[in-house]
Amino acid sequence: MTDDQNKAEASADEILAADALNQALETEAADPRDTEIAALKEEVAASKDRLLRLAAEMENLRKRTEREKAEATLYAATNFARDLLSVSDNLGRALQALPAEERDRAGEAEQNLISGVEVTERELLQVFQRHGIRKLETVGQKFDPNYHQAIFEVPTSEKPPGIVMQELQPGYAVGDRCLRPAMVGVSKAEA
Repeated sequence: MTDDQNKAEASADEILAADALNQALETEAADPRDTEIAALKEEVAASKDRLLRLAAEMENLRKRTEREKAEATLYAATNFARDLLSVSDNLGRALQALPAEERDRAGEAEQNLISGVEVTERELLQVFQRHGIRKLETVGQKFDPNYHQAIFEVPTSEKPPGIVMQELQPGYAVGDRCLRPAMVGVSKAEA
């Protein structure tokens, strides 16, 4: 190789080394900021993720609280209402104890007493209705162990097995919950 070629190579090597040094200096100078920017972007993304999760969790908590509040309002008086069902039953029994023909022959005082019992029973049933307590319709319905309590079976060919034939005591429900099951007689196939 000639001196000129060696000089050219040496100067090319110097140029390449200078470029590499400039790039290294630029990288070192830009790296702290770029690294800091990347770290801040990651921190922002993590914070945004946490914020979105927290917002979703708060929304779920709000909905669950509203649902629990509505259920608590609906079912708050369940035990009290269950106790009042026997009062309703007794009012109904009192009215059934006197046959219709004897009611017609009753004196004014007895008529007033009967009317008072009827009004009291109607008012109690209206209060139940206002508070979401409903009387279960049972006769002719398919037996449902969630709402019916079978007391006896009635052999019959008129109805398919498992149909409520007779109601001994009415059942009540509040919302979706059974307050008291109805005591019923259920059809079964004749032997």
